Amino acid sequence: MRSPHRLSLILCLSLLGPAACKPSDKAEAPEPRPVRTVTVAVQPTGEKLVLTGHIQAEDEVSFAFRLSGRMIERPVNVGDRIKPGQELAKLDPENEVNALRSAQASVAAAHAAVNQSRAAFERQRTLLAQGHTPRSQFDLAEKALQSARSQLDDAEAQFQIAGRRVSWTILTADAPGTVIARGAEPGEVVQAGQMIVRVARQGGRDAVFDVPAQMLRGAPEDTPITVALADDPSVKANGRVREIAAQADPATRTFEVKVGLTDPPAAMRLGSTVNGTAQFNAADMISIPASALTELNRQPAVWIVDPKKLTVSMRNISVARFDPGTVVVAEGLETGDIVVTAGVQALHPGQKVRLLGPTS
Repeated sequence: MRSPHRLSLILCLSLLGPAACKPSDKAEAPEPRPVRTVTVAVQPTGEKLVLTGHIQAEDEVSFAFRLSGRMIERPVNVGDRIKPGQELAKLDPENEVNALRSAQASVAAAHAAVNQSRAAFERQRTLLAQGHTPRSQFDLAEKALQSARSQLDDAEAQFQIAGRRVSWTILTADAPGTVIARGAEPGEVVQAGQMIVRVARQGGRDAVFDVPAQMLRGAPEDTPITVALADDPSVKANGRVREIAAQADPATRTFEVKVGLTDPPAAMRLGSTVNGTAQFNAADMISIPASALTELNRQPAVWIVDPKKLTVSMRNISVARFDPGTVVVAEGLETGDIVVTAGVQALHPGQKVRLLGPTS
C-alpha cells in the first residue's frame, strides 16, 4: 500500500506540472562588496627623526683665576652682557702687591750691587794696567761684576712675575658675550683654575641633542635638520651637524650632537627647548597604508580596482620599506591605481565592489 504522504506528493506534481520541478534559470546576483580604497600617487617619503634638545652658544668659555685667593668682588651675574676688557671678578691683591714691592726692592738692591761691582772692576782694571795690582785681584773683581749682573737679571725677572701675578687678581673678559653660569660668590676662597663665570660668546648658536647610537649609525652624513621652538613651532631655523661627541654619556649611553644653526631667530635664546627634525632617505616614492597589504604566491600583493567595471584583481608588488602604518612600494604600482585598503580579507578575483571612499 502506498502511504498517504506519497500519494499527496504525486498528486501535487501532476497538478503543477514539470515546470515546478525545474530549478530557477536566473539566481539573484550578489550585491557589490563595500570597500575603502586609496588612489596611488607619488609623494616624498623617508624616515623622520624628531628629538628634543636645547639651544646653547657655539663658543662657550669658562673664566678662572690663575692663582688661589679670596674673591672680594664679582660685579657680573647670570644673564649680564659683557664687553671686551670688562672686569668679571677680583681677588684680594694684598699678598701679591706685597710680593711686587719686595721684588721691586730686590731690583733696586741688585742695581746698587752692580754699580758697586762695576766701580771695583774699573778700579782694578786701571791698577792692573799700571802694574799696581796682581792679576788675581782683577779676576776676582771681574767675577764679582758678572755675579752682580746675574743677580740683577734674576731680580728683574722676579719683578715681572710679581707684576703679572698682581694683574691676575683681576679677571677680565676677552670678547663680548653673555654670562650663563657662575661658580663662586664674593668672600669665598677659590683655587687656581676654578670656574668663576661661564660666558657664551656672541656669534653662532647650536642646538644640542642626545642621540642614541643606533640612530647615529643609520643617519647619512650632512643631513639637513630643521630646528623649531618647542613652545612655538613657527619659530624655525635650519642647521647641519657640526660636532658629534666621541664618547657616550656614561649615564644615558647617548651621544651629544651639536647642530650648527644658520641665521637663528632672536627668539631662540640660550637654553630654549627645541625640537629637531631630520628626514632620512628622502625620495619621491609610492606609499600605501599597511592595511592594503596581502599575499599572493607567497609574495606581497594588493587588490586593484578596475575603475570602469568596479571589479577587483590581485597584483604582486615589491616592498622597499615597512614604516609604522605604511608600506613604501618599490615596484608594482603606478600613479592612478586604485588600491583596496579595507576589506581585503573577504575579496576574490573578479568580485564586484562598491567604493565607500578614500582612506585618509
